[in-house]
Amino acid sequence: MLHRLLIVLLLSHGAYAQSSSELLQSLEKLRVLGSVLYVAAHPDDENTKLIARWAQGDHYQTAYLSLTRGDGGQNLIGTELGPELGLIRTNELLQARRIDGGTQYFSRANDFGFSKNPVETLRIWDRDAVLADTVWVIRNFRPDVMVTRFSLEPGITHGHHTASAQLALEAFKAAGDPTRFPEQLDKVKIWQPRRLLWNVTNFPSQGKEAAPVKSDAEALVSGYSALLGTTYPQIAARSRSQHKSQGFGASASVEEQTEQFVLLAGERPEGDLFQGIDTRWSRLPGGAEIESAIDKIITAFEPQEPYRSVPALLQLREAVGKLPADDWTARKTGEIEALIVGCLGLEVDANSSLAMTEPGASAEVTFRATQRSPLTVLLKSIVYGQKILGRDQTLATERTFTLKETLEIVPPAAPLTHPYWLRQRPSPGMNVVEQQELRGLPKAPAEPVVQWNLEVESRPLSLVTPLTHTTVDPVLGEQIEPVTVAPALAVVTEDELLLWPDQAAKEVAVRVRALQRPVAQAQLRLATPAGWTVSPRVFTFSLDKPGAEQRFVFSVTPPSDEQTAYLRPQVIFEGKTLDRSLKNIEYPHIPKQVLQPQAELKAVRLRLAKNGQKIGYIAGAGDKLPEGLRQMGYQVDVLPSDVTQQKLRDYDAVVLGVRAFNVLDDMEALAPKLFDYADQGGTLVVNYNTNSRLKRQEIAPYPIELSRDRVTDENSLVTRLAPKHSVLTTPNLITDRDFDGWVQERGLYFASQWDPAFTPILACHDEGESDLAGGLLVAEYGKGHLVYTGYSFFRQLPAGVPGAYRLFANLVSLGSTDLGRNQTQKP
Repeated sequence: MLHRLLIVLLLSHGAYAQSSSELLQSLEKLRVLGSVLYVAAHPDDENTKLIARWAQGDHYQTAYLSLTRGDGGQNLIGTELGPELGLIRTNELLQARRIDGGTQYFSRANDFGFSKNPVETLRIWDRDAVLADTVWVIRNFRPDVMVTRFSLEPGITHGHHTASAQLALEAFKAAGDPTRFPEQLDKVKIWQPRRLLWNVTNFPSQGKEAAPVKSDAEALVSGYSALLGTTYPQIAARSRSQHKSQGFGASASVEEQTEQFVLLAGERPEGDLFQGIDTRWSRLPGGAEIESAIDKIITAFEPQEPYRSVPALLQLREAVGKLPADDWTARKTGEIEALIVGCLGLEVDANSSLAMTEPGASAEVTFRATQRSPLTVLLKSIVYGQKILGRDQTLATERTFTLKETLEIVPPAAPLTHPYWLRQRPSPGMNVVEQQELRGLPKAPAEPVVQWNLEVESRPLSLVTPLTHTTVDPVLGEQIEPVTVAPALAVVTEDELLLWPDQAAKEVAVRVRALQRPVAQAQLRLATPAGWTVSPRVFTFSLDKPGAEQRFVFSVTPPSDEQTAYLRPQVIFEGKTLDRSLKNIEYPHIPKQVLQPQAELKAVRLRLAKNGQKIGYIAGAGDKLPEGLRQMGYQVDVLPSDVTQQKLRDYDAVVLGVRAFNVLDDMEALAPKLFDYADQGGTLVVNYNTNSRLKRQEIAPYPIELSRDRVTDENSLVTRLAPKHSVLTTPNLITDRDFDGWVQERGLYFASQWDPAFTPILACHDEGESDLAGGLLVAEYGKGHLVYTGYSFFRQLPAGVPGAYRLFANLVSLGSTDLGRNQTQKP
């Protein structure tokens, strides 16, 4: 069961001592046997004010189920999109839960981008699979109360949002039905929460306001905790501010705050969410005596000598163990054991000499254990894999027991470190997770792990902690991270995407790096589909030490016809085929993330013409447009936002990255220079901006009003409103086929109104809606041109969509021939 993770101390870096205020807070929580599950669609949808108050103030077991990992969102802190962004947002949620005290779950649903209605959402998701995952989490977490973030009413907000509420309602009913998802029942039992409520919120992202409702219950979210030295809204603001990739930094309000709720199913409450639900030990047979014992421990707790509570906690654990086996007795036993560890000042950790290990390889491991009480604590054994070490060691007060052993870190068949939900290629709507026990978890349980078997005052206590590696950074200090399991070497293509605008051969560079040991007599080849020619067929190489790297260049000739293919480098070494890349994602607010996907390069044979040579790019919130422009053959210079007017004149076109008017603080000074550049003959391309939080309202010298309008169907019919305009004819003739193969969406934040100087070029719409013509606007301005585009080139170019490249080439080619700088290059 998922909550069994609470029973063992499976901590991020080891078991560490807690302050007395933290211990007393945990003792107070020991009294409470209530649980609540909050359900929504994405990371950052959760109400952290409620989670913080429920978990830290009311001491309920509080969890958030996010149906997706946020893969389809935008990224304000970097260029990662898709699964990599989902990994960042997963860890932002985990950091948020560490602050507000909640537990985090996910379903297998993939965030495929904005959806306007739940019908589309549930068509793209595997509806039954997401429902099964929601039921699985309910049956594991066993909440008394469920709460949805969003209304059941379609049309008010994102289709994922509405679908999350609809699935929560169906799962609420199905979780207690033994005929629904019976395959789960050999691992969990059915469970029926008492009520399901909607946390009344209004997200009018599609311009439709929710009708006023009468609430059935309310909950206070404000208040101050003397033990924590903070208010619950302050905790919630710190939690909310972990969603940095989405720009959700928050501040805390000081006034009294309440949240409103409307009953969706189950028993109607009378004002309070937990009305009629026993949230004390009296809900269990014999529980009254347990609560009395907890009260005595709290009364007798001595902050300066917390170890004095350990004998009573040991007796309490024994008393709980005599109650009939129950989900709550298991949870509370885990909490009691965590308190025993904290009150002892007990710290244990296992540190590998290697940060990275190959399956089956050995390294030195240092085991350390320290306890700070005068009580008798005996380390009976340390279990690591099949090894039993360090038998019968007395842990003296304030003395550290240390044991060093050379051990096989992980067995030869151990899986490589990689997010479990990305081990198989996902579909547009779903991640693939075949192992039932992993479904719902934010991450797979840590591997490898160490089991510490102890006796405290002659009574057994076991802890489980991960194996870690420690370094000391001269600026950041001690850095602790899990050990990475990786192969002997990594294979990395220097490019993720290459374009072939003609049949000329191109160089494909591949780097191989020895990760942990020398590599001798290995062979590198580049696997390609039929029609692609590679020379040479094989490189033979050796790498003399860990960290050594070599670069190899293949010459690749594409077929004559347009097509998209994947080129996959492979190394044959010691009879094995090694084909894994290695990528680290590092941001200061989340732990380092390691990915080892299959090494591959997306190869696109297309016909492409361009005008001009030099492009200036000014970054916005983060995208890969410069790489796409370089793929077309442009020289691209990334310019500072304080670029001079004279410097701008060097470029055939200047491209503003996505959300530039939202994030660049000096846009007031930059914009006039950009407009003057266009006036003097340049081409200025402005990619989409949101219509809120603009640093400057005037995004063009002509009036233009942005909206939240978008077209989410990437296959929607596109009409060419100005078929003879040079944007659709020069240097590439744009046809219907250029809108085939787009990913996730057509575009977003289209303009709703614009000056007559602008010419709308394209129109498209989602099913059941009217055409939107504000997605691509072009105007002559002085001697040059202005472009505003909400079409999502920032997604299409990294995805290698041929038509998007042709259309974007036409945009940046506007006027370059007139300027006399360069001549058109034909395919």
